[in-house]
Amino acid sequence: MVYTQSLLRTACSFFFLLACAEALKFDIEAKSAGDKSRVRCIRNFVAKDTLVVVTSTVDGYRGDGMRVDMHIKDAVGNEYGKPKDVVGEQRMAFTSHADSSFDVCFENHFTGGKGVANPFRHVELDIDIGADAKDWSAVQATEKLKPVETELRRIEEMVQEIVAEMDYLRSREQKLRDTNESTNNRVKWFAFSTMGMLVALGAWQVIYLRAYFRSKHLI
Repeated sequence: MVYTQSLLRTACSFFFLLACAEALKFDIEAKSAGDKSRVRCIRNFVAKDTLVVVTSTVDGYRGDGMRVDMHIKDAVGNEYGKPKDVVGEQRMAFTSHADSSFDVCFENHFTGGKGVANPFRHVELDIDIGADAKDWSAVQATEKLKPVETELRRIEEMVQEIVAEMDYLRSREQKLRDTNESTNNRVKWFAFSTMGMLVALGAWQVIYLRAYFRSKHLI
């Protein structure tokens, strides 16, 4: 019970920090076509059938000698978008197909033969998952809710996500515990079988040596 309460407090703090966090900002340098270091990926984990909204803002303009491509995919092979030549604000929404981590990758490369004075593009990335990804203004207008009711709905969905995350962690813990118990049982029976084989081999050696020595009239 104490462990569950501690986990709940940790999960609440985690979601609170996610809600308060600002967009991730970084610069990505343009590289040549054969340079693998030109790709920069941001990884996050999402549960199955969860709404995700990825908002990216890339500075610069088309035709400045650089091109930024974007690629969203998860660890099991699902692809959620691959826009090319991203400039300005790019907003993509998708629903996850599996319990897996997903990557938002940016690739900056040169497009012209001439050099670029400042071969960098500035990227601002914001990833909203679950309740944070919903357009609550639209929900409020559609369902004619008061601001307090809208906020309560948002908090309710966040709590449901925390409960679902705790259930997922509990199921993972049960699977790991079952795996450990199964492994312990296998190791135990393997040890017993090994000891039985060693005892049987020792007994056979004693019997064989006694028979050999008797045949040679040594005992």
